[in-house]
Amino acid sequence: MKNILEGSRAIAEAVKACKPDVIAAYPITPQTHIVEDLAKFVADGDMDSEYIMVESEFAAASAVQGSSAAGSRTYTATSSQGLFLMFEPLWASSGMRLPIVMTVANRSVSAPISIWNDQQDTISARDCGWLQLYGETNQEVADKTIQAYKIAENHDVLLPVMVCMDGFVLTHTTEPADVPDAKQVAEFLPPYKPKFKLDPKKPVTMGPVGFPKDYYKFRIQQQEAMDNALKVIEEVAKEFKDKFGRGTDGFIEQYGDGDVAIVSLGSVCGTIKDAIDDVGGIKLIKLECLRPFPEKKLVKVLKDFKAIGVLEKDISVGFGTGGVFAEIQSALYGENIPMLNFIAGIGGKDVTLPAIKDSIEKIKKAAKGEKVPEVTWI
Repeated sequence: MKNILEGSRAIAEAVKACKPDVIAAYPITPQTHIVEDLAKFVADGDMDSEYIMVESEFAAASAVQGSSAAGSRTYTATSSQGLFLMFEPLWASSGMRLPIVMTVANRSVSAPISIWNDQQDTISARDCGWLQLYGETNQEVADKTIQAYKIAENHDVLLPVMVCMDGFVLTHTTEPADVPDAKQVAEFLPPYKPKFKLDPKKPVTMGPVGFPKDYYKFRIQQQEAMDNALKVIEEVAKEFKDKFGRGTDGFIEQYGDGDVAIVSLGSVCGTIKDAIDDVGGIKLIKLECLRPFPEKKLVKVLKDFKAIGVLEKDISVGFGTGGVFAEIQSALYGENIPMLNFIAGIGGKDVTLPAIKDSIEKIKKAAKGEKVPEVTWI
C-alpha cells in the first residue's frame, strides 16, 4: 500500500522494517530527519533497537563498527563532511568485513560551505571497500536499503554498504512510496547470522597489525568479495522483484531509444527521462551501483552506441573529468566511441530540462563526427 512520505521518513520506515539491533547517529543536514524519525520510533517503543547518540560522525561509524563486530545488525546515516569525518573507520569496517548499512544523503563538500546536493562526497569515497548503491526516487532508495542488508550479510560478501540518495532533492521531498512492513521484510530478509563475531567464549582478534607478508592478502580478499557481490546483488534484486513486483537487475535501468546514450545516476535521471520524452533519439543508461563497478554489464550495454555522454554531479580535481566518466572511459578503452562528460549540479546548481536537452544535442553532434568539447560544465 502506497503512502505519501517524505524521503527521509521512507528510509526510516525501511530501516525499521529491517530491525537493526544497534543504530548510532549524529545529525548533519540533510540526513538529520532520517535519524530523528528512527530515534522517535525507538523512544515510542516501535523499534527494539539500541540507539546510541554520539558526539560526532567518527564516533557513529566507530560505534556501528564495534556493534557489528559483536554480531549485531547495525545502521547509521551521514552526509558530506560527516562522511569524510568517518573516513578512518570506513576503511577499518570494510577491512574487518563488517556488513554495516549506511544511508548517505549526498551533499556538497567544503570549502566553500554548501548544504546543497551533489555527489562529490560518495564519489570521493568509492575506493574504501564499501559497496555503493544509488537511487533515483525515494521508492528506489527504500527498496535498496532493504536489499543492502541481504547483500552485505551474505557470507560471500560481508562488506558494508552505502545506500546513496540525493540530499534535499529526495530526503526532503514528499513522494508516494510503498515501504514493506516488518512482516513482509522478514520473509525476504533472514535474521543476521554473523560468520565471525567478538565472543568471550570464543576469543578472536579483529583488525590487528597486518605485517607486510600478509597485509596484501586482506586487500585481495576484499576485492574477491566485491567480485562476489556482482552475483549477489543480481540475485537479491531478482528475489526482491519477484516478491515485491518492482526493481531492476540491481545495476542498470535503460530508458528511451536511440543510437546514442547518456549515462547518469541519482535523482537527475528523472529529469533526463523527461528530456528524452521531449526530444527522443537517445537512451538513458541509469547506473544504480558504482561499487562493485559493473564493468562487463556496462561494456555490453554501451559498446554499440555511436556516442556516449556521462552526466554526473562530481569532479575529480586535477584529472579534469568526473569520476564516473573516467571509469566508464577506462572500461570502454579500445571501443573507439566518442565520449563526452557533463559536470552538472555542483553545489546544488539546478540541472534544468533545457540544459539536459543541450547536452543531448552535443552527444548527437559527437555521433556525427562534429567537434564538441569533451568536458562541459553545466
